[in-house]
Amino acid sequence: MTAAPADGGGQDAHEESTEHGASPAAPRGRRRFWWPAALAAVVALGLAVPALVSGSTPASGSPTAAAPAAPVTGSAEAGFARDMATHHQQAIDMSFLVRDRTQNEEVRGLAFDIINTQANQRGMLMGFLDQWGLSQNTTAKPMTWMNHPYEAHDGALMPGMATNTELDRLRSLSGQDAEVYYLQLMITHHKAGAEMAQAYVDAGTNAPEKRLAQGMVDAQHSEIQLMTDMLAERGARPAP
Repeated sequence: MTAAPADGGGQDAHEESTEHGASPAAPRGRRRFWWPAALAAVVALGLAVPALVSGSTPASGSPTAAAPAAPVTGSAEAGFARDMATHHQQAIDMSFLVRDRTQNEEVRGLAFDIINTQANQRGMLMGFLDQWGLSQNTTAKPMTWMNHPYEAHDGALMPGMATNTELDRLRSLSGQDAEVYYLQLMITHHKAGAEMAQAYVDAGTNAPEKRLAQGMVDAQHSEIQLMTDMLAERGARPAP
């Protein structure tokens, strides 16, 4: 915000997303600022991955340099992939929750975009781990790759993630109350997610993963501004 992390990262809300099955159809006539960044990351990844994993020779027949060594399980590359996949999963789960608790087309459209964008990015992160022959799970605490191991609190596995108590409250709301609370939770979620992605951009060494992380930073900052505006329209502000 699927494989669950070793410390029980799959939250109760994951059951909600599984129950709903296919994503809803995208509504028309709403603001979308972040798809170009997300799509650019997809295209860049598709173009760059073959260069990383290929050991073949070019058409001329001349030998190529050996492919870089695959990241190890304790690397920033693997840690970011695992942690961000878990972080993204909760964003997907919360978006399914609000989708069924409001009829507002703008909020449902935002939820639709988050579900699809972050599910796609999550698949890329899992694909990196698969390419490198690494497990999707680890016994290491979240954020260890950032040198800031995080202690889970009430089901929140990383900074910005909603607690079990907050998720229960979201489930109990409907209409505009659900919209406001979802937007507040998601802004907090996105701020922490963007910080994590920026940390990998600054410290990582895998070029395709860095491009994907930069796309996350750009897209989530755009979404934060959009959600802040949506809250203002409802007479509310982001959570402190």
